[in-house]
Amino acid sequence: MLTFLGFAMVITFMFLIMTQRLSALIALIIIPILFALFGGFATKIGPMMLDGISKLAPTGVMLMFAILYFALMIDSGLFDPAVRKILKLVQGDPLKVSVGTAVLALVVSLDGDGATTYMICCAALLPLYQRLGMNARLMAGLIILAGGVMNMTPWGGPTARAASALHVDPSDIFVPMIPAMLAGVVSILTIAWWYGKRERARLGELKLPDTANEHSEISVSQFPEARRPKLIWFNAALTLLLMVALINGLLPLPVLFMIAFSIAMIVNYPCLQAQKDRIAAHAGSVLAVVGLIFAAGIFTGILAGTGMVDAMSKSLLAVIPDNMGPYLAVITALVSMPFTFFMSNDAFYYGVLPVLADAAAHYGITPVEMARASIIGQPVHLLSPLVPSTYLLVALAGIEFGDHQRFTLKWAVLICLCITAAALLMGIFPLLGSQ
Repeated sequence: MLTFLGFAMVITFMFLIMTQRLSALIALIIIPILFALFGGFATKIGPMMLDGISKLAPTGVMLMFAILYFALMIDSGLFDPAVRKILKLVQGDPLKVSVGTAVLALVVSLDGDGATTYMICCAALLPLYQRLGMNARLMAGLIILAGGVMNMTPWGGPTARAASALHVDPSDIFVPMIPAMLAGVVSILTIAWWYGKRERARLGELKLPDTANEHSEISVSQFPEARRPKLIWFNAALTLLLMVALINGLLPLPVLFMIAFSIAMIVNYPCLQAQKDRIAAHAGSVLAVVGLIFAAGIFTGILAGTGMVDAMSKSLLAVIPDNMGPYLAVITALVSMPFTFFMSNDAFYYGVLPVLADAAAHYGITPVEMARASIIGQPVHLLSPLVPSTYLLVALAGIEFGDHQRFTLKWAVLICLCITAAALLMGIFPLLGSQ
C-alpha cells in the first residue's frame, strides 16, 4: 500500500507540474497532504511537515542570503571591469569573440539567474556577432552551456533541491564538486576555441576601430543608482574571502553568506533607505526560491515520515539487477540528463532522487554522493522545452528553438560526460558501491 501511495504521489506531482496545472510551490504542499490523508496519517501530518521544514531551514537561509549577496555584488558593479575587459580584448577576432563569450557567460552566470545572464550577454555580444557575421547559434550555445555548469552552485537551484530532498548540507555537495565543475569549464572553453578557429577560418579577422566597440562601457548592473565603482576592490576582496571560507568550511554556508551580505550592505549602502531598496529589488527572486525550498520540506517530510520512500526504494531494489545496484551513482549521473530534460528539476529532485538515493544506500553509496551525481545533467536540462528562460535566450539571439537544441545538445551531453569522468577519477562519487 505504501509503495502504491508513494509512486502515485510522485507521478501525480510530476504530472501536475509538467502539465502546468499547478505550480511547483503549490503542488509540493497540497499533493503530499492529500496522499497522507488518504493513507490514514491524518494525526501525524503536522509533526511530519514540521520535521521536514526544520531540516530544510538552513538551506533556505543559505539560498536567501546567497541570492541577495550576489545580486548586491552585481548591482554595485563588481563584475563591470571584467566584462568590459573581455569585450575590449575580443575586438574583431572570431576566435577571441568565441572564447570571450564563454568567459563572459561564466562570470555573469555566477549569480545563478539564467534570465539575467542571457539579457546581459546578448546585449553585450550580439551586435559584435552581427558586425563580424558570426553565427548567433554559437553565442547562444556557449552562453547556455556556461549557465548549465554554473547552475551547479548552491544558489543556482539544483544543488539546493538535491540537498533539501536528501537532507544533506549543500556545501558537502558543492565544494567537492568544484574540481569536476572546472573540468566542465575547460570543456566549454575548448569548444569555444574550436568553434572560434572555424569561424576565424571562415570569416577572417576584422580589425574594428576603437569606436566600433560601442559596448566597451557596458555595465552588468541594472540599477545605475546602485553602482559603487570606488568600492570594487573592497567587494572583490570580500567575495574572494567568502569563497575561501566556503571552500575551507570555516563556518556553515548559511552563516557565511549572512555575514558577507551584512558587511557588503553596510559598506556599500550605509543609508537605511538604500538598503531597503536593494532588498526590495530582489525580493521576488528570493521569495520564489526560498518558498519552494520550504514547500519541499512538506513533501520530503511526508514522503519519509509515512514510510513511503522506504517502501518505494525496496520495490525499486527488487527490479534492479543485482549486478547494476552498485553502479547507482553513475546511473544517476547519466539518467540526470534525460530525466531533467523531459521533466522539471522539481519533479526529478523531489520525486525521483529520494527513491534512487534510498536504493543506493543498500550498496553503501551515501546520500551526499548521490546528490553530487544528480546535479551533473544541468547543461542538458537547460535545453529542455520545460525551461522558460531558454525561450528568452533564443528570442534575444534571434534563432529558432529547434536550431538551438540541435546545435547545443551534443556539446551539453559531452560536457556532462566530462564532468562525470572527472568526478569518478577524483572520487567525488564512486563508480562501484559495496556489494
